[in-house]
Amino acid sequence: MLICHALPAFDGWMTTTDPSAGWEAIADRFVAIRSGVGASLVRAWAEEHLLGGAPIVDVGCGSGVPIARALADGGFAVWGIDASASLVAAFRRNVPQASAICEPAQDSIFFGRSFAGAVSIGLIFLLDPADQYRLIARVTDALEPGGRFLFSAPREACEWRDTLTNQRSISLGALEYTRVLDRTGLRLDRCHLDEGGNHYYDAVKPA
Repeated sequence: MLICHALPAFDGWMTTTDPSAGWEAIADRFVAIRSGVGASLVRAWAEEHLLGGAPIVDVGCGSGVPIARALADGGFAVWGIDASASLVAAFRRNVPQASAICEPAQDSIFFGRSFAGAVSIGLIFLLDPADQYRLIARVTDALEPGGRFLFSAPREACEWRDTLTNQRSISLGALEYTRVLDRTGLRLDRCHLDEGGNHYYDAVKPA
């Protein structure tokens, strides 16, 4: 159940203490129940906005199924970042043509390279607000001019307990995400809904 209300300013929040936000402990269960929801939307987004074979980083890649695999099957070059060692190992098995690294996304150096696209599905709201700001800034730095960032988070400013990890999840809400994107050098282009009703923010880095 989502409990929606105005959230305090992010400056007073602690940074995330568990790098995997609780996902390492339940990695096997997550792999077993992860559905294909969102994969078709993400692949269609990449095909619409990026050139074939373009490099895309999957931030919070999990096991690689279904997002990274859908992108790789579409002919894109995929890199994955996740803080759960078990999920990164599964990613390497599921998407063997992709590169992956185990580290917290908000602290990642993004392989020391730039990308035409970045996706982060089901991750950002697992982080405390300060880490959400850091992550968006790091993604911005890793994008090429004209690159795009697609991430999922509720439209409402709200918090709830994740059903798998029982840890707090926090959405900053559409207004604040728009402000954060603008401050870090990205422009919100549009929003999307997938077949499960999940909300996505689609941002572009001006060329």
